[in-house]
Amino acid sequence: MREMAMREMAWMRERAALQRFGMTPTVASRTRAVETPLSPADDTLLASLLDELSDTRAPDAQAMLERMAAAHPSVAGQLRELYAAMMVTDAVAAHSTILEAGGHQSGGDQADGDDDRGTAGGRRAGVPDWNSSSHPLAATPTGLLPGVTPLPATFGDYVLLEEIGRGGMGVVYRATQNSLGRTVAIKMLLRRDLASQSDLTRFRSEAEAAARLDHPGIVSIFEVGECDGHPFYSMQFVEGTTLAKRLLQGPLPAREAADLLAKVADAVHAAHARGVLHRDLKPSNILIDAAGEPHVSDFGLAKRLEVEESVTHTGAILGTPCYMSPEQAAGSRGDVGPTSDVWSLGAILYQMLTGRPPFQAASPMDTLLAVLESDPPVPRSIDRQVNRDLEMIALKTLQKPQELRYATAADLAVDLRAFLDGEPIAARQGGLADIVARLFRETHHAVVLENWGLLWMWHSVVILALCVTTDVLAWRGVTTRWPYLVLWAGGLALWAPIFWALRHRTGPVTAVERQIAHVWGGSVIASVLLFWVEALLDLPVLKLSPVLALLAGLVFFAKAGILSGAFYIQAAVLFATSLAMCAAGSFAHILFGLVSGACFFIPGLKYFRQRGRG
Repeated sequence: MREMAMREMAWMRERAALQRFGMTPTVASRTRAVETPLSPADDTLLASLLDELSDTRAPDAQAMLERMAAAHPSVAGQLRELYAAMMVTDAVAAHSTILEAGGHQSGGDQADGDDDRGTAGGRRAGVPDWNSSSHPLAATPTGLLPGVTPLPATFGDYVLLEEIGRGGMGVVYRATQNSLGRTVAIKMLLRRDLASQSDLTRFRSEAEAAARLDHPGIVSIFEVGECDGHPFYSMQFVEGTTLAKRLLQGPLPAREAADLLAKVADAVHAAHARGVLHRDLKPSNILIDAAGEPHVSDFGLAKRLEVEESVTHTGAILGTPCYMSPEQAAGSRGDVGPTSDVWSLGAILYQMLTGRPPFQAASPMDTLLAVLESDPPVPRSIDRQVNRDLEMIALKTLQKPQELRYATAADLAVDLRAFLDGEPIAARQGGLADIVARLFRETHHAVVLENWGLLWMWHSVVILALCVTTDVLAWRGVTTRWPYLVLWAGGLALWAPIFWALRHRTGPVTAVERQIAHVWGGSVIASVLLFWVEALLDLPVLKLSPVLALLAGLVFFAKAGILSGAFYIQAAVLFATSLAMCAAGSFAHILFGLVSGACFFIPGLKYFRQRGRG
């Protein structure tokens, strides 16, 4: 009976708490908002909001909850119910008769004691004081609440008429400026009371970056200021649509796409010339006015080229995955510059031609991996009607090595206009330098070599020692196979686990490293099996030794495709060494040891130093 009473009391408390949050659950029907499935994005948002609420002082929590619910209606029900459940838990804990370790009884009976777990009156921090109105936020706000206040509404010199856009941080209104009698767009923070210093800094950076620019293809900033505690800026109102909405109707005709993107590239180049990177170019940030002219907007992730400081943490990934350059997707490993915006322009052109972004996957993380690792499908494989010249231009902008893209947005605009004028395009005139750069570039996997630098230097010593010992045995007249088999099989079998154990000490082993290890392991097994092949063919011992250089060259050839094209040089040198070993006689193995050791030692030293600098 006591247990039944306790359960009923708990439900009554929960009911009271839910009612206080504007909810009226029934015993018969316990269907709740928390049982409604949420998208991964809403799940993350809900967790973040609850975390903020749990860290908020008691007098502020209810007002903050109301603002959060109003700003994020998609999770409002779940937010109210989960926070109410937290309050019920706190209420039960506050009246518990369980003794704590120090011998103090928790709960209301100790409210006037030395319980330091809560605020005055025995309330725990984070639990709203429903009867208190001491804090300004506990009362109903009398000023403008962005995204909540009914429209039209007066905001300083402006009358807000309608909401025309909303993002994770800000909201944009169409408004009338009374003093000048003109229509403008007003952007302000969606939740000023909850904004962190980072939010405020980023909002200010966006306004400052856009205000530095004066170009007909960039949305103009009229005023940057603050009204009633709300930071805002007013800007040119573009009557029309966005490129994103236009693309919902399908791909654009070739000439229209080229003309539109050339004008956007002009605007982006003007921003670069003033020292501003956009870093988040995408169709939704390109406004198209009634005359069909494009305007670049939303410099929320813009970065000033001459300023090193950043409002983001080191390694942060900024941008929209579908249109993000590989160097942006690589976080702190990426060297973001004007060619990063060129990449994004190419991604936009690709979508204008095909109707889809160049990279899209089931999740943002999968999309980022595709940006880093994969090449986009050739546009004509998606739509056979895509113009070949525009296909070449799009693919040139989407080259992963930055030096293979257009050097500037202006160069991209020039090539697009060459297409429009029926002239040869630069994208079809790739010279020898482009081919060489593409062939010998590092892939994004090359960074793992920083973990192998010192190990490769030691490996070069082991290889040289095995080769010198082999020739010494041959000079002493050893002609049986077993000493050489024990030397190579035993030596490599002993070194391999030591090598791998040392590698594990530098951090987790990646999937690509396991692939390289398998290639290397296969070459070791093939090298040892050469002794059996010689025996089966009744050949003298060490007769097939030049094959060692061929196997080593094959390993470096595989590394060139996976890690860095520079390894094609080592592969070629080792292939040539196999031929030289045929003529080297009794010094063949020393020759192989010196060449193979150098092939490991030189890049090992390079990446060892690179790791030290990092």
